[in-house]
Amino acid sequence: MAKTTRKRKNTRAIRRNTGIAAMPTGNFAKSKYYVHYEVESREWIVPIKGYIKKNHSTEDERAVNKLPDWMIGFGSHWATCAYYLLNDLPLPEPYERKFKERIQMLIKEGKAVQEEKKAEEKAEKKNVYKPSIQERISEQTQDACDAIEEWLEGYIVDPKKFDPKDFDFAGHFATHKITQAHARKIKKYYEGWLAEARLVADMPTPAQIKKIKDPKKADEAEQMREGYSHVKKADSKKWVNALENLIGACDLVIDSAKANRKPRTKKAPSKEKLIAKLKYKETDEKYQLASVNPLELIDCTEVWVFNTKTRKLGKYVVDTHATSMSVKGTTLVGFDENASIQKTLRKPQDTLKEFKKAGKVKLRKFLDEINTTDTKLNGRINKDTVILRVH
Repeated sequence: MAKTTRKRKNTRAIRRNTGIAAMPTGNFAKSKYYVHYEVESREWIVPIKGYIKKNHSTEDERAVNKLPDWMIGFGSHWATCAYYLLNDLPLPEPYERKFKERIQMLIKEGKAVQEEKKAEEKAEKKNVYKPSIQERISEQTQDACDAIEEWLEGYIVDPKKFDPKDFDFAGHFATHKITQAHARKIKKYYEGWLAEARLVADMPTPAQIKKIKDPKKADEAEQMREGYSHVKKADSKKWVNALENLIGACDLVIDSAKANRKPRTKKAPSKEKLIAKLKYKETDEKYQLASVNPLELIDCTEVWVFNTKTRKLGKYVVDTHATSMSVKGTTLVGFDENASIQKTLRKPQDTLKEFKKAGKVKLRKFLDEINTTDTKLNGRINKDTVILRVH
């Protein structure tokens, strides 16, 4: 029998792990060989990431970091290229071009991963169920009712030992931060219990049932008496008192919230809204007049108007009990009805020319110098009214 010889297994030399910085840089081929056989593969990623950080934007760097390390640091020759470029060493043009193309590929892949993760996160957020406010209130109410239910069960277990006043509703509601919204739900739930408890407590006697003329009502009373025959009257009153205390505690929370509720402050309407329905004459060619901006009527103390149809010149004066005048619909409000007067102009063109020239001092007695009968103003401003001056 021929003697068989085993083949000796060629073992790979153990890397000395002297680091990529110790590579010989005089020859690119030797550098590649050194990195491949002397540098641990997990270190190949270091110069590549360093190159990206130095030569690309933070956005590109973040995109590449989304990729697994094995993809970034794959290939000892890429690590060699990165090291050469980082240290401004001469790199053969084909390797430099291919290396930069690979970096662009990594950036593209990384951005694709980023977009995919964003889409997944968005989908997750969209699919997350958010309970409504009413659902949250109902859940919180149920948590608060657990202890109440446990206390009420004491009546079922032993009615004689049950104490209808042996529950601190105020403290319990404070602990669970019960608001009027919770209290309303609790009250609504137990109101039916209380109504039934009162019927049992006031259950008619056999003699009273016989006096009921309506057969249907008499039958209902008889069935109730039969169904609750095991309940003693004293015990039923305890049950009523317990539920009344519970409902009363809820009412206290509701009433307190109403008393402490801040009154809703009505937002003051804008000046534009106040004068929205106001009708006035913007310009008049006959008397060569132009109205001032009607917004000035809001919060004013004096208004001069001229009606082109009736030839009446009027002066509105603020009421002594009001700080200023305003507009309501098509009417000026807040003026003194006795002090606000108007007079008919006999020669309107001449009088209005003098009015335009008059200053504040002269305007004080301007109407007094007009020799016509004065009439009271009613506040109405119409399509024939020119708003001459506002102070």
